[in-house]
Amino acid sequence: MAELSQLEACQERLGYSFQDESLLIAALTHSSSADHRGDSNERMEFLGDAILGMVVCTELYHRLPNAQEGDLTKIKSAVVSRRACATAAERLDLADCLSLGQGMTPDAHLPRSILAAALEAITAAIYLDSGLEPAREFVVRAMQEEIEAASASEHHFNFKSQLQQHAQKEMNITPTYELLDEKGPDHAKCFEIAVRIGHRQFPGAWGPSKKDAEQKAARIALEALGVLVEAEVAGG
Repeated sequence: MAELSQLEACQERLGYSFQDESLLIAALTHSSSADHRGDSNERMEFLGDAILGMVVCTELYHRLPNAQEGDLTKIKSAVVSRRACATAAERLDLADCLSLGQGMTPDAHLPRSILAAALEAITAAIYLDSGLEPAREFVVRAMQEEIEAASASEHHFNFKSQLQQHAQKEMNITPTYELLDEKGPDHAKCFEIAVRIGHRQFPGAWGPSKKDAEQKAARIALEALGVLVEAEVAGG
């Protein structure tokens, strides 16, 4: 069982104080240290996974009003992936809070799946302790970097599609993308790509991949055509 000082330190990292600290203790208890499997955080992990998914879906729904269902599904999967959850758990230093069995230590060799499960279990513990709103606030705070990165990525993902729709509807032309230049070694190349619509070529854009450069080039073209303004991009 976690010591009181450890629980206090953990709650400070989480930005949440438990009314019932036994819920936090359960959320931090890995099956390797539990007397019985039912005493571990596995059931909380199950509940927390559902809560985390719902919160992230709601955030993305409001942040990305123009995203289609398929895009939202892909983005949500990235945000709530084991890798993303483990990264968020690492930022909170949750490894130091966990109750682990003999032979397991909170070091670099600890499986990241354990960290991801702990984040989900803590989400459930907060929900059981105080309800949905505190749990939502925790998820948004803990996963803020992942949510914001996914939101920004969605805007880039849509620029190319938006440009094609506009060009075909208004000009009856399909945009083409031209590689202007590339730099760097094979393992770290950068590419400059420009959009051409009919006889008009727009300024090029650089990116770490051709896909990324195409998305940025499409954004430049959209802005030049007056379809997209900087304020709209910045405001989401």
